Amino acid sequence: MPENTRPRPICAHCDGFPQVAITTGQTTPTGHRQTITAACPACRGTGRNLPTCSHTRVGV
Repeated sequence: MPENTRPRPICAHCDGFPQVAITTGQTTPTGHRQTITAACPACRGTGRNLPTCSHTRVGV
């Protein structure tokens, strides 16, 4: 059994790769591929999903 059984805070949507470069299929005047950068919307480009704080009202 592994000793470290706590879940890792890696984003389940992007698996820890929050920003990727996507080629548009076009080339620049110098001959390089034109790319755009896309960030994961779930973790907002951090690659980690930390527990969100929940606010609870106690009392009347």
